[in-house]
Amino acid sequence: MDALYLLVPLSIVIVFAAIWVFFRMSDSGQFEDMVGPALRVLQDDDRGEG
Repeated sequence: MDALYLLVPLSIVIVFAAIWVFFRMSDSGQFEDMVGPALRVLQDDDRGEG
């Protein structure tokens, strides 16, 4: 039972830290272009070498 006095507040702090990191990344533009990198992988940029 004594472990809960430590683990519950610690888990709440971790959850709020994860939410803060998510919103911080969202505000900095981390999730702006989700389609572009996926399409760049599919483009064939071989120049006939070989």
